Amino acid sequence: MPFSFVPQAVGKIFSGLAQCGAWGCFDEFNRIDASVLSVISSQMQTIRNALILHCKRFQGQEISLDDRMGIFITMNPGYAGRTELPESVKALFRPVVVIVPDLQQICEIMLFSEGFLMAKVLAKKMTVLYKLAREQLSKQSHYDFGLRALKSVLMMAGELKRGSPDLEEVVTRVVVDCWSPTSFLLQANLGRLQVIFFQP
Repeated sequence: MPFSFVPQAVGKIFSGLAQCGAWGCFDEFNRIDASVLSVISSQMQTIRNALILHCKRFQGQEISLDDRMGIFITMNPGYAGRTELPESVKALFRPVVVIVPDLQQICEIMLFSEGFLMAKVLAKKMTVLYKLAREQLSKQSHYDFGLRALKSVLMMAGELKRGSPDLEEVVTRVVVDCWSPTSFLLQANLGRLQVIFFQP
């Protein structure tokens, strides 16, 4: 969900969800500005009250409400640029904690789906590499060695492999291409990186 959403647009989405009984999931909800969040929370509260009281008015319009509707949000509280949700919004949702994903399994499945036969071995090496990068390289917030960054590297590796099926150093090349703006030491340590990927 882009954080530039205006309350009127969100209100229309809520109205549509309420009328057709659909479920809506708003990703990274805490990227929305705090002033906009307060308006959105009042819209949610209006829908909630209308559903409880079986009313049919939302934002001054007569609409038919379907009580099967649902609104869900996701958020990443630890990231930079995220706002704390107001208590009025928190009160409307039931929190669910999600565990840390198994990066090696995700990596292995993606590599297999991209056509890599040695996916199991490569997945282990990739996840170890990203773990070491998270632990030992810069802790600045604009450096990302998480699942999103790993996934984009794997997708690029798949594209390169489809374009050059005989190329053995696909993963190494993609890691270097993706990381070169991140670390000037990477080009100097290319030999070591190749050893990581090509050692049994």
